[in-house]
Amino acid sequence: MNYWLIKSEPFKYSWEQFKKDKKTFWDGVRNYAARNNLRDMKKGDLAFFYHSNEGVEIVGIAKVVKEHYQDPTTDETAWFAVDFAPYKDLKKPVSLEAIKKEPSLEKMDLVRLSRLSVGKVTQAEFDKICLMGETTI
Repeated sequence: MNYWLIKSEPFKYSWEQFKKDKKTFWDGVRNYAARNNLRDMKKGDLAFFYHSNEGVEIVGIAKVVKEHYQDPTTDETAWFAVDFAPYKDLKKPVSLEAIKKEPSLEKMDLVRLSRLSVGKVTQAEFDKICLMGETTI
């Protein structure tokens, strides 16, 4: 299993809305590194759901339910979408500030590549964030 982080601005698409919808597709990604991360996701992989710009914290965990396919928002074949379903709330949201203060997370994509909308997360990073969020998988 691989681990990821996906970002959404809560005023556009929040964790709460995602839970109500029960499933969504992640589309509109127009950055090659983020696109490659979407391409590499496998069914069953887990992804932190991060509220960006407002809240600025990891609030939940999503699960990949359908691997990459042509992004329906464009005719360009270079871009992909992936389907996700809500998996679990973090009992305690983990702020970007707390992540940046944690030495073991200094190499996390979220910290190093702050503008990347879909990032990789290592097993150790995933475990640490879950611990900080008082959440078990």
